[in-house]
Amino acid sequence: MSAKRANKANGKGNENFVRGRFKEDISDLTADFTASLDIDKKFAEFDIEGSFAHLEALFKAGLVTEDEKNKIKEGLSVISEELKSNKFKFDKRYEDIHINIEKRLIELTGSAGEKLHTGRSRNDQVSLDFRLYVKNEIKKIADVLIGLRSELIKKAKDNVETFLPGYTHMQHAQPVSLAHHLLAYYEMFTRDFIKLKNTYISADSMTLGSGALAGVDFNIDRELEAEILGFGKISRNSIDSVSDRDFAIEFNFVLSMISLHLSRFCEELILWNSQEFNFVDIKDEFTTGSSIMPQKKNPDVLELIRGKTGSVISGLVSLFIMMKSLPLAYNRDMQEDKKPVMESSETIYKSLEIFKEIIGTLEFKKSNMRLQLNDDEIYATDMASYLVNKGLPFRKSHEIIGNAVSYSKAHNVKLSEITINDYKKFSELFENDIYVLFDAGHSVNSKKTYGSTSLARIMKIIPDYDDEIKRDKDDEIFL
Repeated sequence: MSAKRANKANGKGNENFVRGRFKEDISDLTADFTASLDIDKKFAEFDIEGSFAHLEALFKAGLVTEDEKNKIKEGLSVISEELKSNKFKFDKRYEDIHINIEKRLIELTGSAGEKLHTGRSRNDQVSLDFRLYVKNEIKKIADVLIGLRSELIKKAKDNVETFLPGYTHMQHAQPVSLAHHLLAYYEMFTRDFIKLKNTYISADSMTLGSGALAGVDFNIDRELEAEILGFGKISRNSIDSVSDRDFAIEFNFVLSMISLHLSRFCEELILWNSQEFNFVDIKDEFTTGSSIMPQKKNPDVLELIRGKTGSVISGLVSLFIMMKSLPLAYNRDMQEDKKPVMESSETIYKSLEIFKEIIGTLEFKKSNMRLQLNDDEIYATDMASYLVNKGLPFRKSHEIIGNAVSYSKAHNVKLSEITINDYKKFSELFENDIYVLFDAGHSVNSKKTYGSTSLARIMKIIPDYDDEIKRDKDDEIFL
């Protein structure tokens, strides 16, 4: 006897609530291939939440009696407790979490439980659950993102007068304040926070009541369901409602951007942690040793955060590819939308949590940063500005300073060691005040524009960042 027939004989066939039109049961291969329970079981709490709201709408529409409503509410509460205590028995015979919960409800309530799916399709049910899940994940990630941004502000406040080389093309460019450098990442993560808010708005549309694609035949109060579930609006088109996954793609895009920004920051800290830079000290708890080299202290956590970026971005790409040619309305391809979102969300949440701790405990080697500023060539732009302030066109001053740099290299002498007589060979505009320029503090504070690295500008903008964090913490979307 085949395994399938043996199971049937034992009453353990591939039970399915929607097989009524079929004469034969699906094969074990088909059941295994189409099952999504291992993924969508994470929707369990949201499925229960949606069912409570739908039950109220069914009662208001007169589709369940008060007695039936009370039985169903009690049954859903029992299932909720079973889920919370890990006592709920997931059955792979029922392909997804929705059928698992409904089957258990019928076991608990009998015919009353069979009425709960009235006016509801798995198409709008899964859309609702997915949106509730994404909204919840956005709140979690927004909270830890605020924490990371707060840590960056704290570090910036402690390092306003810490100077280091700014880099372009991985070469010394101009001196900058370390605070200004750290706040550049604050800006990145703030943009990510704004994108999360916008994605929340996209997900905050209640799609229950759309049915399979055409709406439902009963007077379901969708506004009531939306109010119970905390949605800001209800969807306007039932076909779009069950087939829309823009909110999932937007969410994974934001997760990809966060991952990208984390990866850039990690790359920089990994470089700064190397002997060649020696700019930072990472706490032992975030590093590992080598199995063969006793002296090693490897920044493995930072490397792993950097490495996980690939999987997050690939999740976004997979969603795009999955949706790119789907006709309206729902197609089973869309069962594959959850895994990349769930995996990416978990990855980013955990990455942000540990990265926030790394930033909070990071120690900067300020003296080593300052040593790199002894390279006089980093003040070349200040020298060009010096000549401009004396009336020379910038292009001409750029050429003159370039000649001075070439001279210093050819004669193996630092720019600050070239005599004033030799400087005057390049331009009569040079005076003894040229030597004041070879100082990081002078260079940093010479910048005048809003958003620059000057200490005055940094000190003026930090309170704005503090206010920004306070507003974001109090944002009603995330409360």
